[in-house]
Amino acid sequence: MIGRKQVLNFRARAQQLDRAAGKLADTAVLDLGVQDTGPDGAAWALAVRGVDAAALSDEDTIVLWTVRGAPHLYRRADVGRIAAAIEPFSDADAGKRIYDASKPLKAAGIANLAALDEVAAEMRKIVHRPTVKGDVSGALAKALPEPYLRFCRPCDTVHLYEMPFRLAALRAGLELQPGTSPPVLRRIAGFRKAAAPGEQFDVIRAYLRLLGPATPKHVADYLDAPVKDVQARWPSDVVEVDVDGGRRWLLAADEQALTSASPEVTRLIGPYDLFLQAKDRSTLVADEARAKQLWPTLGRPGAVLSGGELVGVWRPRKSGKKFTVAVEPWGTMPARVRKAVTEQAEQLAAYRGAELTGVEFA
Repeated sequence: MIGRKQVLNFRARAQQLDRAAGKLADTAVLDLGVQDTGPDGAAWALAVRGVDAAALSDEDTIVLWTVRGAPHLYRRADVGRIAAAIEPFSDADAGKRIYDASKPLKAAGIANLAALDEVAAEMRKIVHRPTVKGDVSGALAKALPEPYLRFCRPCDTVHLYEMPFRLAALRAGLELQPGTSPPVLRRIAGFRKAAAPGEQFDVIRAYLRLLGPATPKHVADYLDAPVKDVQARWPSDVVEVDVDGGRRWLLAADEQALTSASPEVTRLIGPYDLFLQAKDRSTLVADEARAKQLWPTLGRPGAVLSGGELVGVWRPRKSGKKFTVAVEPWGTMPARVRKAVTEQAEQLAAYRGAELTGVEFA
């Protein structure tokens, strides 16, 4: 039997959070995708893994709507295999991933996968040059029949359901133009979906490799997929692991890594960093009150990771030219950890193009 501390150590090392320097080509989290939400999104997630964020370019990276419809950053060279990897496993899976959009499609006798293909075909016709999301949505509302559309009260207009829109974009060969808000979609040059993702980009294997040990339900929850679809594709080269009395699985090749020592580094990881995306939150944070603080309904903070353990939360505060980082430790934070947090805050300020004016410890 192993405990949560061993699980966290394994994940911190598997996700290379102990790495001082690295390159895009060997950055493991890019196999599963790095969520690009908020100012401290994908680029900062790569920076805390030793990648020079200032050197990132459109030639090397690409932002796509993929898992759970969220924007994720990948290596541009991998886009064909990523497109194959994030495909729904079945029509039922597609229906689960598009949420309430599935109901009117079913009533009209339209299969979920067929609907995604239809939306993708229309999107491809519309986007010949970089086009803002609202304009694409407006054109789709004119091109598609009623089962695809809904009345949006906030917008006071009729447009496509959100999840089919997002999940069809990559099927249409479209990427998100970095740094645009509202999002701008554009065609991916030379796009062609691979016949299969291969083991490196297989989402189930990648989850086990980066967020294991895990259960089929953990993976299914991460993907918004049915558990039975994940179970049907569960790898054969796994070993069963007892984590605090519960059954989980890990790729057999990674079993020895469970005994690795704690990574003696401190990192300020962003609110949507992959380390925090694991679906066994009670393993990440055992205390319920701290879990609510880390994952509120709105306005997530970042987390302080030290020695493989989450030891507090942090928030950036910018006012004019002033940039501070507010840190709330969970318990006593040793002087050496506070010093490392301050060093990380200085790196964050430089990443944001600001000068750090202070770190406030609650």
